[in-house]
Amino acid sequence: MTTSPGPGPSAEEFESHRPRMFGLAYRLLGSAEEAQDTVQDAYLRLSATEPGSIDHLGAWLAKVVTNLCLNRLTSARVRREQYTGPWLPEPVLTSDGTLGPLESAERRDSVSCALLLLLERLTPTERAVYVLREAFAYGYREIAGVLDLGEANCRQLYRRAAGRIATPQPRFEPSERIHRELVEAFVEAARDGDLTTLEKSLAADVTWWSDGGGKVTAARRPIEGREKVLRFLAGGRERFAAGLEFTTAEVNGVAALVASAGGAVFGVVSFEVREGAIVTARAVTNPDKLGFVGRQLAAS
Repeated sequence: MTTSPGPGPSAEEFESHRPRMFGLAYRLLGSAEEAQDTVQDAYLRLSATEPGSIDHLGAWLAKVVTNLCLNRLTSARVRREQYTGPWLPEPVLTSDGTLGPLESAERRDSVSCALLLLLERLTPTERAVYVLREAFAYGYREIAGVLDLGEANCRQLYRRAAGRIATPQPRFEPSERIHRELVEAFVEAARDGDLTTLEKSLAADVTWWSDGGGKVTAARRPIEGREKVLRFLAGGRERFAAGLEFTTAEVNGVAALVASAGGAVFGVVSFEVREGAIVTARAVTNPDKLGFVGRQLAAS
């Protein structure tokens, strides 16, 4: 007598894994919209599986999502090489737990704009190994199972990835409070047009990056130096700031500036802080990259 296979995973079981799978896909792709699509593709694949064929749903989903992301990363690299102006990751509101708990500086760094940009230096497979190891604490045996590689190969890939994204200074400000207070002061000064306070908040060698994607007016090259950045901000305020509301929100693990009007988000600026001053600002104004964070803010 043969026994029939047990029922397949339910939609409720899948939903319990969705946040973790979204966090994995976002870290691999740097795009919230593509991460959502990838997780939905994984659900469709799950729906097509034979009942009882999956022993561990979480492990199965991690493998499927990772490999779907690897396919997307291959084509994404070509698109990003043809991108108009600097390419920046899509901003994601993290105060609602969308990317998981971020209670430590290291966890916040795992979703920071700075790290996501560094990950662009890696091959898709190196990126997968690094993210699984650093952000999800996978052992090399688990990573090997996800990627169908040998453990020794995964170790080598991780060492290579870590070396390629190493920086001479830490990517994160050890004090979240210092970062938040500096950004809040910057936002208030931007709201009031207080250039003196803005100047004090910027490091002498600050760099401002803008991602308009060719869809809106934005600087197509980085602006370097405090004086040039101040002139850029002053000009931008005269031309574009009328009617905009400037607020602070936790984006990609840290405080960021959000520019909005009438409930629509027009820009998100994230900051890197070092020694009490802003050393890097990254502004995303491409409307195609603001839909996800806009929906998050509307629901908050």
